[in-house]
Amino acid sequence: MLSTLLSQIVNGLVLGSLIGLIALGYTMVYGIIQLINFAHGEIFMVGAYGGLAMFTYLLPTFIQQQWYLALPLLLIAGAAVAVTVAVLMERFAYRPLRNAPRLAPLITALGVSVALQEAVRVFYPGATAAIPFPNIFVPGTLIIPIGDGVPIKYSGMLLIVVSLALAVGLQLFIERSRMGRAMRATAQDRDVARLMGIDPDRVIVLTFVLGGALAGIGGVLYGGYLNNINIDMGFQNGIFAFTAAVLGGIGSIRGAVVGGLAIGLIKSLGGQYLPGGSAYDYVWIFVVLIAVLVFRPQGFFGETERVRA
Repeated sequence: MLSTLLSQIVNGLVLGSLIGLIALGYTMVYGIIQLINFAHGEIFMVGAYGGLAMFTYLLPTFIQQQWYLALPLLLIAGAAVAVTVAVLMERFAYRPLRNAPRLAPLITALGVSVALQEAVRVFYPGATAAIPFPNIFVPGTLIIPIGDGVPIKYSGMLLIVVSLALAVGLQLFIERSRMGRAMRATAQDRDVARLMGIDPDRVIVLTFVLGGALAGIGGVLYGGYLNNINIDMGFQNGIFAFTAAVLGGIGSIRGAVVGGLAIGLIKSLGGQYLPGGSAYDYVWIFVVLIAVLVFRPQGFFGETERVRA
């Protein structure tokens, strides 16, 4: 039925927007320092817990009851916690290994991922199981009058709009701002950028700040959409986001967003219409990834690397 198809497309767009938002952090970090930051999914997770902590322990009741007051504060808190963790991660886990063989920071990223999960599990009250997350936006569902009606939660609409707006804003920042030009120069050649007066350390920290802020905002919005969070949400969505970055062309902002939307739609539509149903939706995601890597290894929007003789 048409309404079922459109409902699955809506679900895919909501999930894909979130995945694309997380994937931006992966693709920026890789573009600057060629590091696959497998702990970025946990940055997304701690951002959600940071927003929940703000709501639970710091906001008075009258603010909690007004979404237009609570939502901005939770987004700021989630972004602040995520940025703090991302900057500390860069300073103490990755910077000392910047000139080490590539395997060393990769293993470190996996270790940081596990450490962050266990830290939240141990120190956040009740984090050993899923925790309810408050409704921080207009409650209810919009019914689009097509066929039997296509439902979309208002919080899902918010997630799509905010994710796409932030992605466009990031693209404009990188293309038109002075620091954006410095980021592009550092990505092309760090040593030459340093000779031109650019501080690569400052650029790298800014990259982690931007990626952390986007992930933290995504974590709060995702918690508000599902109305619960858990410590495993970062790993699962982080895998999706890394896959989206590779699918779209790692290092490409536009590719991260398109890859995220593609994965969201594949998961949603594959679970509904392809053999095996939702039990095999992960299979179809990685079948598509393998097919793309076989026929276009650089991804949708990636550039082919030229090896000089």
